[in-house]
Amino acid sequence: MLDLVMSQRAWNGVSIDVVEFYCAGRVLHPLRHTTEARLSVLLEEVGGYCEPRVREDQPCPIPYRPRHMHFAPAGMAMWGYSPNARFVRDANLTFDLDVLGERLAMRFDADLAATPRVRFADDRIWTLVKLLAGAMNDPDPSTQLYGDGLTAAIVARLFSSLPEPATDQRGLAPWQLQRVIALLQMRLPERVELAELAALAGLSQSHFSHAFKASTGMAPYRWQLDARIRRAQTMLIDTRASLDQIAEATGFADSVHFGRTFRKLIGTTPAAWRHDRKS
Repeated sequence: MLDLVMSQRAWNGVSIDVVEFYCAGRVLHPLRHTTEARLSVLLEEVGGYCEPRVREDQPCPIPYRPRHMHFAPAGMAMWGYSPNARFVRDANLTFDLDVLGERLAMRFDADLAATPRVRFADDRIWTLVKLLAGAMNDPDPSTQLYGDGLTAAIVARLFSSLPEPATDQRGLAPWQLQRVIALLQMRLPERVELAELAALAGLSQSHFSHAFKASTGMAPYRWQLDARIRRAQTMLIDTRASLDQIAEATGFADSVHFGRTFRKLIGTTPAAWRHDRKS
């Protein structure tokens, strides 16, 4: 028996499915997306181990390891097998490498992109994918920049044999920072893609992200979220708007989402913060 629940989203041209399997007994099934290059990352397994198979009737030759994943080039069939798992949660990322190379201004190692990797472990990729999976159903506008940054880092780690570029401690040039900040402020609180900001500065996404953080002390998504909270603080002081109205004006799903984010960043609730400054 095999029941599943699936969530889907795309960032930066990378599609991600997060699938939860509820199992009873032996499971053997073909894995999806065989026409595309894809990475499958095991996030949880309860009740028994899981293994990827290159051939349906042949066990995986690679010994079990925690937090394992596999990469399959486009056109390669794979199967998932478990003798007794009860619950499995995995994330599947699919890639169009031609589009990604152009979009991210990266050169991918052709051998890495064409070579299957079965049951390998990479703690950095696993952590990045887990963070991405955790943001799947978050409607917050700043999640766009957050997911764009995560997918760029995953792709660079997975397909580049070159060392990651050193962080640009010089940051953005004044004209670059001015253009980027102006766009972010103009579009606040709407979603903005990392590719658009990077293109505005004339940089690759990776270079831009490093340089932006060097200039501002924040990742792009965090700067946008912080700017939305600052706008909310202005409204809390200068208007009589309700928390629901302020949440809507600053791009939050509702007053609960707004209050939770405000408290996380400011350390108190919006109502208490407003009361302290108006009393």
